[in-house]
Amino acid sequence: MVRTGKVFHVRQQIQGDQLYFSSMTSHLIKHPCKKNIALYLGRRLFFTRDNFRSSLLPLSIPTSMKAGLPEVTSAHIAGSVLLLVVSRKVYIYNYEANYWNTSIGIEHPVSHVSGDNCCYSGHPFCVDISNSVFAYLHGDQISQTNIYFSNNGGFRYQKFAYEKQAELVGSLGGIFYFHSLSQVGLLLIDQGKARFSYSEHPLNFSFGLPFDYNGTLNILITPGQKGILIFWFERSLLLSRNSGQLVYPVQVKEGPHTLLSSISEANVTIYSVAANEYELAVLTRENNLYYGSLGILSTSLIKFTGQNIWSQEAALMFTDVGRVEILVPLSDPVFPAFDFEKCPVNIQAILMDPQLQVDVCKVELLQGEFDNKMYTIDMNSELELTALMIPRPGMSLVPLAMVSNPHSLGLQAVIYEDGYTYDGNTRHRLNISLRQQHHWGRADPNFTSSIKRPTSSTITLDIANKEISCVDLKPLTALISVGCDQEKKIVIQNEISACYNGILDPVGLQDNYSYVIERDAYDPNFQGQKASEDLVVHYHYEKLGCPHLVYYNTPWKPVVELWREGKFQEVIQAEFVLLEVNGLFTYTYSLTANTALCRSQPQNWTTIMSDAGDKGLFSWNREVALPLFPKQVRATRCGSPVRPATPGWGLGGCLSAWGVVAARTQHMLDGLGQRTFISHGSGGWESRVKALADSVSGEGLFLGHCPLSCPQVLTG
Repeated sequence: MVRTGKVFHVRQQIQGDQLYFSSMTSHLIKHPCKKNIALYLGRRLFFTRDNFRSSLLPLSIPTSMKAGLPEVTSAHIAGSVLLLVVSRKVYIYNYEANYWNTSIGIEHPVSHVSGDNCCYSGHPFCVDISNSVFAYLHGDQISQTNIYFSNNGGFRYQKFAYEKQAELVGSLGGIFYFHSLSQVGLLLIDQGKARFSYSEHPLNFSFGLPFDYNGTLNILITPGQKGILIFWFERSLLLSRNSGQLVYPVQVKEGPHTLLSSISEANVTIYSVAANEYELAVLTRENNLYYGSLGILSTSLIKFTGQNIWSQEAALMFTDVGRVEILVPLSDPVFPAFDFEKCPVNIQAILMDPQLQVDVCKVELLQGEFDNKMYTIDMNSELELTALMIPRPGMSLVPLAMVSNPHSLGLQAVIYEDGYTYDGNTRHRLNISLRQQHHWGRADPNFTSSIKRPTSSTITLDIANKEISCVDLKPLTALISVGCDQEKKIVIQNEISACYNGILDPVGLQDNYSYVIERDAYDPNFQGQKASEDLVVHYHYEKLGCPHLVYYNTPWKPVVELWREGKFQEVIQAEFVLLEVNGLFTYTYSLTANTALCRSQPQNWTTIMSDAGDKGLFSWNREVALPLFPKQVRATRCGSPVRPATPGWGLGGCLSAWGVVAARTQHMLDGLGQRTFISHGSGGWESRVKALADSVSGEGLFLGHCPLSCPQVLTG
């Protein structure tokens, strides 16, 4: 046993209303990324930033927050803030800045918050995972309950619209963002059974398999975005490896020859549960500690010899791989700050006990450079991963590579012998190829997720039926973002600029350069109507660069280049749309929809922007774009029938021969894909290219080699 002590003899006082947890059991929440950050929930709450190595005052909420009854029903650590549900409201404690606040936007009582944390990097996709938080009222009727969602870490919420929610029957057991599956999962409880409903294709047409729901199950999402869920109550312990699609009891080994199908058969009362990315531990009121490995195929718990380790306020946590700690807060008769009694448990040392008869680990090495990293796969790209595996002498192993989201990410693995070690062991090399499932061409379209939406998946490499003694031999995992590669950008070719030809001076463009568009030549509402006043446009040279030169009465089409990390990759055959950002309408297109042989009416900015609400220039993206391919797509998929005289609004596809023709102007294309046109009497104008690239099999339009509307900066 280890007990913390007072570092400074300062008589601190508790200020505000002391918080307490509503549950009869103690819980402990650890930050998966910041290992020293943790929250203890029991008869008192304790928040630590040094992993309980020093004494702490009980956590209290300032009286100025007017929280009412200081009962906490749910908590979540989101990045640098602690979210607490107190008296049916969500409060925020920023532990780095040490201030409290109330969440904005929640208009109805809530009892729980749910979220996840991504620890891989500062990648925008990873940040979005950590910022996604749900707030809801547990036990409310699903058809009429109010669910709130926050995309900024819980500071501001808005109502979440779950499709067909009004048709669902049962009470709400929870709502979770399963990033490993790119789905929002809603847990329905009805007549002692529970099952998950999912938000997106292809899982939104059916439910997960039902499972027994006895009591109020605590739901623990393990770190690492692997889709592993743990459901537990005093008499029940369930596990899911695929975000709730299949949920089943955890088996228990109580001796070398005794295997129980569930923990309920062990006749014990669960008091505390802890899990990390690879391991599971359970503490019972009967002074028993159970341990298990979250294997890729099966998980079972092994019972350790009972000791006097349980108390009414004990909580369980992992401090490292194979290291469990039982924590008990202890009051001090002199100081208001509490000490903490710690009981560290070395799992590997216990497993070496001959009485447990645990098999020796058959693996000497499992290694891969991709472990604990994040990658991006965009449109038509492929990711190659390599791992090294060395078994113990005379042993044979079966490696298993698994993706958490097979609807989005497909894999192909090849294993071969790769020489020998110095002591004669065979080295095995495993090559894993990853691509979007859509592009492997092996899955039914009803199985693959929509290619128009960004997704994610975790790749895990482990050994099948690995012995529980392989404590230090953790699986290899990596998070794959199937979406925009932030290191890529689209550049509009700018070989002939107005500065190069001496028409404009770069120095002058940087000196508050501006020009005027006359009221007869533009419409701020993009409807082709005349404006009421002239428009003064200020040119931002730092952002746009020097304009590209294009001559009037000569059809112009942008040449779209793909660059990555500052290096040219290729000229891409892109689908793109044009918007004159200031509403200028003194240009036309060289072809109509009819002469371009389109089989359906092209989309246009007027209808797109009217349907998009407040998205503005970003309203036309691959989620709303309709294909325009005459040979590969039926007209019914493209839109209304072609009107013969209609000019083109979307370029590319069947419109690939189109160009922009402007009257009485000398055109200059800046490096950002905007065109500045130096006037010969009608005023200058700018327009923006949105490149919708690499349509695959005529099934959609794609922006910049990416399977969604990319937020990339287009620079020249």
